[in-house]
Amino acid sequence: MKGSSLVVSAILFVAVAVLYVLHFTGNGNNTQSSQVRSSNGESAGGLRIAYVKADSVILNYELSQDLHDDFTKKQEAYTTEYGTKRQLFEKEAAAFQEKLQRGGFLTEQRAVQERDRLMGKEQEILKLDQELSNKLAELQQANNQQILDKLMDYLKKYNETAQYDYIFNGADVLIGNEAHNITGEVLTALNEEYKASKPE
Repeated sequence: MKGSSLVVSAILFVAVAVLYVLHFTGNGNNTQSSQVRSSNGESAGGLRIAYVKADSVILNYELSQDLHDDFTKKQEAYTTEYGTKRQLFEKEAAAFQEKLQRGGFLTEQRAVQERDRLMGKEQEILKLDQELSNKLAELQQANNQQILDKLMDYLKKYNETAQYDYIFNGADVLIGNEAHNITGEVLTALNEEYKASKPE
């Protein structure tokens, strides 16, 4: 028993000696680590950093919701337009097939003409589908750009007084101090600006 307490005492003595050496020969590392952990928005070197969760802004920004509603209405209108034309074509194609099977065309040439007309109509419908899809993609891209522009414009104006060195997109922040998260503040201000800009 005496031998084991001697070993423990020796280990404790070495540990205290190591701590003593580290403490008095740390060359100011403690002050640097306290600078890194500062909770007032400052990090190493006195940088002021904040972050915004852009996906949260997009989901809760009233402009974003209005643009989405407008997009949905256009999407439904395009779908209806395409669906109506597609149904009419399918009816004509079925009528042509039935007429061809029962020998309803006077000449083979007339049947070929009708077939070619229907093939041309099908190409028009496929082209319409592509055009409508492109219009929707362009509209979605324009909406996203409009939201991003509004966010960036606001952050530039906001940072004139906040004086952050960096404002990051929160989607790229894996771990962050919530004190540096300015998403709620930014979202509230954006919604207030948007409401004020809407006609009564």
